[in-house]
Amino acid sequence: MFNKQSLSERDICTKFITPALVAAGWDIQKQVREEWSFTDGRIIVRGQKYTRGKQKRADYVLIYKSTLLAIIEAKGNNHSVGAGMQQAKDYAAILDIPFVYSSNGDAFLEFDTTKEEGQVETEIPLSGFPSPEELWQRYAAHKGLSQPQQEIVKEENHKDETGLAPRYYQQIAINRTIEAVARGEKRLLLVMATGTGKTYTAFQIIWRLWKAKTIKRILYLADRNILVDQTKTGDFRPFGSDIMTKIQNREVDKSYQIYFALYQGLTGAEEEKNVFKQFSRDFFDLVVVDECHRGSAKEESAWREVLTYFDKAVHLGMTATPKETKETSNITYFGEPIYTYSLKQGIEDGFLAPYKVVRLSLNVDEGYRPEKGKVDKYGHEVEDRIYNTKDFDRTLVIDERTKVVARKISEYLKLTNRLAKTIVFCVDTEHAERMRQALVNENSDMLKQYPNYVVRITGDDDIGKKELYNFSSVVEEQPVIATTSKLLTTGVDTKMVKVIALEAGIQSMTEFKQIIGRGTRLREDDGKVYFTIMDFRKVTNLFADPDFDGDPVVIYEPKEDEPIVPPNPPEGGEEDEFTGGQPIPGEGVDNPDSPPLTPPIIDPGTGKPRKYYLNDVAVTVANERVQYYGADGKLITESLKDYSRNKLLLEYASLDDFLQKWNESERKEAIINELAEKGVLFEELQQEIGKDLDAFDLITHIAFDRPPLTRKERAEEVKKRNYFEKYGAGAKEVLQTLLEKYADEGISSIETTAVLNVKPLNQLGTPMEIVKRFGKKADFEKAVQELEQELYKTA
Repeated sequence: MFNKQSLSERDICTKFITPALVAAGWDIQKQVREEWSFTDGRIIVRGQKYTRGKQKRADYVLIYKSTLLAIIEAKGNNHSVGAGMQQAKDYAAILDIPFVYSSNGDAFLEFDTTKEEGQVETEIPLSGFPSPEELWQRYAAHKGLSQPQQEIVKEENHKDETGLAPRYYQQIAINRTIEAVARGEKRLLLVMATGTGKTYTAFQIIWRLWKAKTIKRILYLADRNILVDQTKTGDFRPFGSDIMTKIQNREVDKSYQIYFALYQGLTGAEEEKNVFKQFSRDFFDLVVVDECHRGSAKEESAWREVLTYFDKAVHLGMTATPKETKETSNITYFGEPIYTYSLKQGIEDGFLAPYKVVRLSLNVDEGYRPEKGKVDKYGHEVEDRIYNTKDFDRTLVIDERTKVVARKISEYLKLTNRLAKTIVFCVDTEHAERMRQALVNENSDMLKQYPNYVVRITGDDDIGKKELYNFSSVVEEQPVIATTSKLLTTGVDTKMVKVIALEAGIQSMTEFKQIIGRGTRLREDDGKVYFTIMDFRKVTNLFADPDFDGDPVVIYEPKEDEPIVPPNPPEGGEEDEFTGGQPIPGEGVDNPDSPPLTPPIIDPGTGKPRKYYLNDVAVTVANERVQYYGADGKLITESLKDYSRNKLLLEYASLDDFLQKWNESERKEAIINELAEKGVLFEELQQEIGKDLDAFDLITHIAFDRPPLTRKERAEEVKKRNYFEKYGAGAKEVLQTLLEKYADEGISSIETTAVLNVKPLNQLGTPMEIVKRFGKKADFEKAVQELEQELYKTA
């Protein structure tokens, strides 16, 4: 008879918990996920290498149809029944799961989040675990779902041949939306960070409602052709072309069930262009507004007119950035988001790419004042005042400044990767063209092999827009650098963008979030694990704004006698980037006030040039600073050394505390990775303090002011002590070679047997032959551990 307390946690699951679930009626194949890693683990970049942080993993998640109902945290039998409850509660909160269990194989402890008072935690025997139907009925009662409403919610997700399933946050968004529609709610808003799969989420919502026959006809609104086409041929492909259509050329065929349309393709200034009125007001059951932050929250916007007409339908807004200003609010229209998944959470979960920021200040940025009577290169006298980054390229062009910015961008690419996809955001289309020219000149050596190495992609440039597909492609190498103004700020799926250069004074938090979203898509298999923001206009100060990743807040608060719809913005006030001017058919407008590309342009109102152009001002880099994305989701603004000291002292109360944990750890890399996950950036610290120091000396020096030894000094100390004399010649040669490798690369390089497959170890024989020099594999591993102890003996 085995001792139950000696069983592993996995044995407890196999022998006790799983049989209890089966006995309760749970289908292990279809309704139970075991050891489910529901996050990927945050990307931790270390120089040219990266690793993953810990994944969040649930021992059991129980699913009814497509609803996550229960979570179980298992512990060994030498723990109490409720030992796993706290971790289970933490995971349940993330996963939106109502029924929480802990078990050690003797019984279950149940925590019922649907109860608001009385006994919420109850111990139940293994034989008393609730059945799927029992838990579902408790859930449905809590959600207030009637029997007909339950049938709607029970409809399952679409499953394709690849086995693709929604990520946990997508599943929450899908389920909350389905439940809201089932209960009869009409105005719904989902807020999901760029790159987290809003379109796929919308597809699953529509699929389930359509299969449940709750909705029959759907209108999917976007404001760019590329968004509509990507959606129709991508995530929505399972619907089949026979029931989907795109409204084009203002022609309507009422025989389809899913309609894709551009806002501007449905509406117009003249009544006959209002194509949507060819449908009856009750034709659609659901209207989805993709990227509903753009111009859209205003009463006179294109989609607001469409929604007002189809007011009997369910209206679902989807955005990465709720538009909230005193003049504009889509939350006032849709209501509070039913679910929010933020950029910070996406990076923390490892689904989005982290970023670092390079801030560059130029000598003219703090203020340039022309000498009295100065004329520009076109002979116009420059108005005498102080110009700064808000004025540059809007009212005053300094040619040398453009060249320096282009030079610094190119310099970064030359030092990292000449083929790293890069977007340069400019003030307007004319600025984007000048920046294109400057970047071409800085990268002329690349043009023979890559003629489209640099392109301008703006709303008024048909040639550049044709390159948009190639720029967004994962496989097409060129274009590499795209200069733009507004066209690439949002919506375009630029998966491989690794550098975002900010050369426009962006004030709108909405626009800023959208621009950052161009880089957050993660393509690990294709080498895209992080991106860099190069900031030439102090735009990244917005990272410090509490609204950057906070909850959206409605600023417009109408009084009793005021209309619910926010008023129009005042004349000359902040204007949303997509609402002015005449839209180019099928595309967004770059900047409606942008001058033509051939300067100078005289303003007919003032008789003065729209811009002054100076070609005789010297421009230099005044300051350059690299900042990193910290573990708390904010940029590290203090010195990296001070920041790291604070992080380390939170982990280790004293030097002795650290030394004990270091010496007890079988693999030092585990400590290094754990600290890296919490924001201690070792590669960057090496650049700042000493490239030849390993993690041990960096930690003891930074946190406890111990004088550091270089890796080579530590290796020499070991040699001086004649440590190797106790080994035979063959083993001694291996250990000496390992010591040299440590001196060159650090402790992580010698901690795994994989080191035997690489130079210089592989020159001593096969891994098996090398291990035999010590006897058994365990003897070799023991010798390596003793070598590590010798390295840090002086500590």
